[in-house]
Amino acid sequence: MTSLSYHDKIAVLDLGGDENRFSPTFLDEVNAHLDTVVADGAQGLVTTASGKFYSNGLDLEWLTANGDRAQWYVGRVHALFARVLTLPVPTAAALPGHAFGAGAMLAIAHDYRVMRADRGYFCFPEVDIHIPFTDGMAALIQAKLTPKAAVASMTTGRRFGGVDAAALEIVDAAVDADAVTATALELLAPLGGKDPGTLGAIKNTMFAPAVAALTASE
Repeated sequence: MTSLSYHDKIAVLDLGGDENRFSPTFLDEVNAHLDTVVADGAQGLVTTASGKFYSNGLDLEWLTANGDRAQWYVGRVHALFARVLTLPVPTAAALPGHAFGAGAMLAIAHDYRVMRADRGYFCFPEVDIHIPFTDGMAALIQAKLTPKAAVASMTTGRRFGGVDAAALEIVDAAVDADAVTATALELLAPLGGKDPGTLGAIKNTMFAPAVAALTASE
């Protein structure tokens, strides 16, 4: 169950305590919380989770049972990535545990990422589960990672621990478990007060190719 709280003027969105897969209901809840963040004039957004997963990504069980709606579903996931990528407030993903597949992509869509150093993996498993990246997903990842990090993560299926992910600049910091959210908040605290219209316009310009790829099928 997702929930939204505030630390001073920074919104903290908890994705939940289970695998936090992207069911249609989960997508509805997250988008509703993002509506609130923008409407409330929050000065930043941290997303995190309360279990051992940040997110395990696509809801493959739902997708298998609803194959006729696959295009609609992937479009909704893409739309969430594009929205977070261009959200008109500073954003940070605080990863207390595993981020796999689309869950890792959601983290990539944020401005910053903080990961637990001692446990949890960041992984794009697509090459090993025989699911090629969509054009939008590939564009998102390549917009945020160096070419070296993109090759290392996209073509290998490697599970990166926090320290290794930080060494490749997939995440900005790897810290103790009890410091993950606090560090994300610290990254955003000096950035409060930016004009949302200007910041949103800058992000849309910076990431225009990725946004175009993510929204091409809408």
